[in-house]
Amino acid sequence: MKYEVQENCLTIFLPTELDHHNAESIRREADHLIEKNHIRYVIFDFADTVFCDSSGIGVIMGRYKRIYMLGGEVCAVHTNERMKKILTMSGATKIMQIYEEDK
Repeated sequence: MKYEVQENCLTIFLPTELDHHNAESIRREADHLIEKNHIRYVIFDFADTVFCDSSGIGVIMGRYKRIYMLGGEVCAVHTNERMKKILTMSGATKIMQIYEEDK
């Protein structure tokens, strides 16, 4: 799993499949980085992601709850149409902004 920390912002580059096989390790590493680096903003990068199950949605929702309690925000970038649909159906779009490609 690839992560990038810049000041108080954590970017999580999600894998091709965000599911129960890797959700726990992503959650654990993200929480460690949030605490260690005083993170206030989390960006989920979906550039390589083509599948997401309920465990993956749980990772997103859980990080949102942590960041919200710290006064920060969570957002998503590089979402394809399928991922936008999954995020919308799960209700994740109600708690985070989805940003389009850089112009």
